[in-house]
Amino acid sequence: MFLTRWQKRLYLKKLNCWSISLSSFDCTRTHSTINHESVLPTQAQVVICGTGVVANSLAYHLVENGWSDIVLIDQGKPCGGTSHFGSGTLGLFKPIAERNIIMYSIKLYRQLEAKGYDIGLKQCGSLNLAQTKDRMIALKRRIAYSSPTGLHCEMLGKNELKRLHPFLNTDDLEGGVWVPEDGVADPQAICKSLAKLASEGGAHYVTNCHIQKVVTEEDRIKGVHTSRGFIYCEYFVNCAGMWAREVGNLCSPKVRVPVYPAEHFYVTTSPLPGIGVDLPCIRDFDSHIYAREYNSGFLVGGFEKIAKPAFLNMKLIPPDWKKDMPSDWNHFMPYWEKAMSRIPILKDAVYPTLANSPDTFTPNGKWILGETPEIDNYFVAVGMNGNPLQGAGGIGKAMAEWIIEGKPTQEHLAFDVQRFLDLHNNRMYLQERTKEVVGRHYSIPFPHQNEYKNARKLRCSPLFSVLEKRGAVFGTRMGYERPLYFDTTYNGKGPPPEMPPGTFYKPKFFDFMLEEYHACRESVGIIDMSSFSKMKIQSQCNGVVDWLQSLCTNDVNIPVGGIVHTGMLNERGGYENDCLLVRERENCYLMVSPTSQQTRVLDWLKDHLPKDESIQLADITSMYTVVNIIGPKAGALISELSQTDIDINVQPFTYKTVNIGYASDVMMMAFTHTGEPGFCLYIPSEYALHVYDRLISVGFDYGIRDVGSLTQRFMRIEKFIPFWAEDLTRDTTPFEAGCNHVVKLDKEYFIGKFALQRQKDQGITKKLVMFILDDLDPDKDIWSWGLEPIYRNGKFVGTVTSAGYGFTMEKLVCLAYIRRPFTDNRNRNHMVITNDYILSPTAKYEIDIAGTRFPVTPKIHTPCVNINMQKVSDDSQYVPKVISQITRN
Repeated sequence: MFLTRWQKRLYLKKLNCWSISLSSFDCTRTHSTINHESVLPTQAQVVICGTGVVANSLAYHLVENGWSDIVLIDQGKPCGGTSHFGSGTLGLFKPIAERNIIMYSIKLYRQLEAKGYDIGLKQCGSLNLAQTKDRMIALKRRIAYSSPTGLHCEMLGKNELKRLHPFLNTDDLEGGVWVPEDGVADPQAICKSLAKLASEGGAHYVTNCHIQKVVTEEDRIKGVHTSRGFIYCEYFVNCAGMWAREVGNLCSPKVRVPVYPAEHFYVTTSPLPGIGVDLPCIRDFDSHIYAREYNSGFLVGGFEKIAKPAFLNMKLIPPDWKKDMPSDWNHFMPYWEKAMSRIPILKDAVYPTLANSPDTFTPNGKWILGETPEIDNYFVAVGMNGNPLQGAGGIGKAMAEWIIEGKPTQEHLAFDVQRFLDLHNNRMYLQERTKEVVGRHYSIPFPHQNEYKNARKLRCSPLFSVLEKRGAVFGTRMGYERPLYFDTTYNGKGPPPEMPPGTFYKPKFFDFMLEEYHACRESVGIIDMSSFSKMKIQSQCNGVVDWLQSLCTNDVNIPVGGIVHTGMLNERGGYENDCLLVRERENCYLMVSPTSQQTRVLDWLKDHLPKDESIQLADITSMYTVVNIIGPKAGALISELSQTDIDINVQPFTYKTVNIGYASDVMMMAFTHTGEPGFCLYIPSEYALHVYDRLISVGFDYGIRDVGSLTQRFMRIEKFIPFWAEDLTRDTTPFEAGCNHVVKLDKEYFIGKFALQRQKDQGITKKLVMFILDDLDPDKDIWSWGLEPIYRNGKFVGTVTSAGYGFTMEKLVCLAYIRRPFTDNRNRNHMVITNDYILSPTAKYEIDIAGTRFPVTPKIHTPCVNINMQKVSDDSQYVPKVISQITRN
């Protein structure tokens, strides 16, 4: 029940007398002794900036691996930052990459407890609540994904929820998920315990020491200037929490660390009658609140829909930040009311205390880990997004192994520091994004329908305004605005169309996508694909050819004017890049890679450059506007506009330079990203508007229509085209992904060749397979969107990596890597999988979609038939709709 307005005023008046500053708040259970000093050593192997729980975990794991020459520098005292003000909750109901990190954290904390450290660790479990049917679907999807990968989680009804938590009001709930392995612990006790163990292992803590400059030499770490002198080091790790961005600016070149603190509020109560220590944690996602037992009372916090970025009126975050964190009952009251409604006994709390602590958030709500692209041996481990404790143990281990081994030892692509550009590190951008990213921790993750609203319209194609007037509904990738689909009912007047509320069923905008598909199949579709990253790679002589041959799986020594699809691999044979190489001249290539690879692939290439500086790299992403012209009439349209017989003069996977209208030097490439016939036009950006106008105007008679990236996505899935970061990762090889055609093992050498040769000789243990959902009704049933488990004869064999609607088949299709079921009596490294095994007549496959299993049919090749451009009738069924902004000439 919510308070009336007058009750709220009275309540606020009383509560404001019981707000506290963080300087007086202490949740510590134990006080471990940490050896710290004021004298700065002259050198160390590793210097860590910060002494929070992540930094101390990293130091602990380094000393556990025999690295003791470590110095941790803090501007205050050890464990004096924000780490120990967190909720202390440990939640495993996460995507598997995060869960693996958190599982290790819990394992580590249990080891600390076994060593005698009083860290307040309790395995009390958690209840994850749903108030709506959409939330129930989201939770059921997560259960389906989590259960076969080892997490015990169970859907419960109201009565069962009440039994586990007697103080819970369940009247408005649809249900909830019980996760018994979840728990709580004392953040400061763990922070200090890890610091003590690291100190005992040889790590030095230097306190009241300010970093003034991080010194580099030839873009490599050399040392650190501090207020207590200079220290040489081989590695520098930025674990500075909310100061991490500022520390990143203390070197040349500057390091991007896009984090920003939000004010994070939580309430603690005095002891309440009947509150036991084993009460489960509560996550009431739809109310944006969480609650746990705390000292026989409750600790209640929230992830507000509209958060408060901290320190807005300050250029730098002050070291004595606590005085700038006032309590704000006006801001938190709506969430406290929801908490009292969910747990009515909270109304009996006498003088509940509101605390305000800054927590550091990232632009997309995921940790930032890894070696920076700007400086070698400069690592970051920051951006804990409201709960440093649950990731700290596993992150410390992962980062220590990365530093020691020189490469990551586990998949962390979603957390990679190289996923950002300079725009993400802009302070105003971060402040605006922080308002939204906090609340999205508890929002429903509708697939492909969950775009950020803040800090938008920054990185745009020259076509953005025109496409917006033509009904484009945009999403972003790497900050780049990309049309997702086009609402053809929009007449260009009034506010542009927005995406409707999300769903797990057929999207509400599906009919627009169907129109787009028919245009691509029957006439002409045009897709703005300008966001793809583009690199110019060249040399003075032909050295660039030999260099690329050593990096690429395919033969890149193609004729000038040719295009080759290739992979770039690591030594394990896993993908580092999936790209196209366009040979413009004998010693010059254009490389086209996925949008999200813009920072990462450039850094990877730089790491492999010859020391003689004979190869030049340049990021030219913004130089070209790219449109994909797709469909059986694409050639005729381009022929008319370029006054060239395209079908005769352009062979597949080649390019030529043409004139389009008045524009010169347009690179016309004979390939598409959908598997359909057509061309990619690389247009010098200053000509983009003119070329687009000519395409739309002349293309009207050919049935041209704008097409969004979601339709393009569904079309590539139906054509069994794997994509980076979903189907292709550092842990998947071309042979596993069915991309044998991009591999030339007869080449003398390329990175990963020996791993692929072993796979060819010994066989693969997983394979990418297409599955067709024959019995799922797309109009009535929940769709497959990705991450659903696949079962073979009742046993879990894989997880969906990509899913979409197959327009041609009129059925849902998905891609998934399939392994043999793991059993204890079988060596996991020798479980070879073959086509005969996958397609065995005795194999019955099922997909679990939110708890319901559907039969699926496996395919190892696309069942779609390519359309012959010459055989499509001129009397196509698709008729374009007139858009008023572009007139016919």
